[in-house]
Amino acid sequence: MTDLVPLKRALLSVSDKTGLIELAQSLAARGVELLSTGGSARAMRDAGLEVRDVAEVTGFPEMMDGRVKTLHPKVHGGLLALRDNEAHVAAMEDHGIEGIDLLVVNLDPFEATVAKGADYDTCIENIDIGGPAMIRAAAKNHAFVNVVTDPEDYAALLAQLDENNGATSYAFRQQLALTAYARTAAYDAAVSNWMAGALGQETPRRRAFAGTLKQTLRYGENSHQKAAFYIDGSGREGVATAQQHQGKDLSDNNINDTDAAFELVAEFGTDTPACAIIKHANPCGVAVGATLLDAYKAAFDCDRTSAFGGIVALNQPLDAATAEEITGIFTEVVIAPGASDDAKAIFAAKKNLRLLTTGGLPDVRAGGLAYRQVAGGLLVQDKDNGFVGMDDLKVVTKKAPSEDQMRDLLFAWKVAKHVKSNAIVYVRDGATVGVGAGQMSRVDSALIAAKKAERMAEALGLPQPLTIGSAVASDAFFPFPDGLMEAAAAGATCVIQPGGSMRDDEVIAAADEAGLAMVFTGMRHFRH
Repeated sequence: MTDLVPLKRALLSVSDKTGLIELAQSLAARGVELLSTGGSARAMRDAGLEVRDVAEVTGFPEMMDGRVKTLHPKVHGGLLALRDNEAHVAAMEDHGIEGIDLLVVNLDPFEATVAKGADYDTCIENIDIGGPAMIRAAAKNHAFVNVVTDPEDYAALLAQLDENNGATSYAFRQQLALTAYARTAAYDAAVSNWMAGALGQETPRRRAFAGTLKQTLRYGENSHQKAAFYIDGSGREGVATAQQHQGKDLSDNNINDTDAAFELVAEFGTDTPACAIIKHANPCGVAVGATLLDAYKAAFDCDRTSAFGGIVALNQPLDAATAEEITGIFTEVVIAPGASDDAKAIFAAKKNLRLLTTGGLPDVRAGGLAYRQVAGGLLVQDKDNGFVGMDDLKVVTKKAPSEDQMRDLLFAWKVAKHVKSNAIVYVRDGATVGVGAGQMSRVDSALIAAKKAERMAEALGLPQPLTIGSAVASDAFFPFPDGLMEAAAAGATCVIQPGGSMRDDEVIAAADEAGLAMVFTGMRHFRH
């Protein structure tokens, strides 16, 4: 094997024809013979290029609706033959096999077909067979063959040819092969995961995962950890699809917290302005209001200390008044479905503040999978898209919540879903007034949330904490009355919790004695 391999013959067969003509013209100008199939061949001929059909090379026409066209020894032999192996070269001569030095293939649009909601048979028909087979063959033989699977690599290929007088280096071909194998792996993962879903198999014996690099990060959670951000191609609105308008690159922690913030604010839809402020993946303030500005102020007043350096998520396009208010303290990231030009201009003066716009909100009830790595494997589960509405609540105490209390209870429940367990959330008038997160004891979460509310009342000059007269949510059941009593001591008047404890009767009796109204959801929202 030699390092530099001249490029004499190329096979181009692509479904995504972005940049195809320009690439083919550049190759032809370098004296490269062009082979192709179907629509790619027609497109290049229409551009005035001389193209040789693969059917002419193989001696077989395309058949079976195009299912069989490149699956032939004269194609795969041309890709797989070792050019420095005498036996391989002899076999090529004996059977009239010509070497292929460059393969340019991107695959039939299976992922796009699934995304459009196509039926089972249509999805099956869009599974590429010949493309992955050729890609794998060319990638295996990267000692002699270049394989390009992404239009983004066309410019790099042409630059290589310019740099090396029509040849490519071994290191370059290695990189192309790496990308090619990752592409076929991702394609197979998309097919297998779709089929598992189509067949209703929640836990298939083998599960494949894949992603595409969106950006390399400066570091991970800590400066000694290397990190990168990969996207899964699902198109779910959020940090993976957002446009960044200003500010330095997002960090690992920024991405994690921004995702948490936007997923939370999406719980409230778009009808009523809502704001969520996140710190270390936990909400430190969430509120709805008549305007985004009102919602932001109410969310900020839940915990002004923790909001410093936090992430702000909005469920409606950012306006100038809200943007002006947000710039009053240091904020890492603001994410919203959109932003007005005036809002962007206000943020432009804050060079370290990142503004992301997504064009929409994610569907919080949509299905999907969530993954978490553990030593030696992955935990895979359905996304927590559980929903509880007014009609799902069961009043278990003598006193029933009022209509206003019901609204606050459901608000608190939506927030608790996004708070690390054990979670306790106090809400009053559509805004969090105390959040207790991530404690080993539910009692401690109730105490911490109440203490935060007391401190904020002092800071705001209020006569009493806003937990007085509040609704409280617990993400899982109260195993004993003690946690419930701490919430009552903080001033909560109504409670929402899953229920299901062996001591539910004791907890209900304690609530009745304290004069609390309590509802059960029958669903918990652990978040670890």
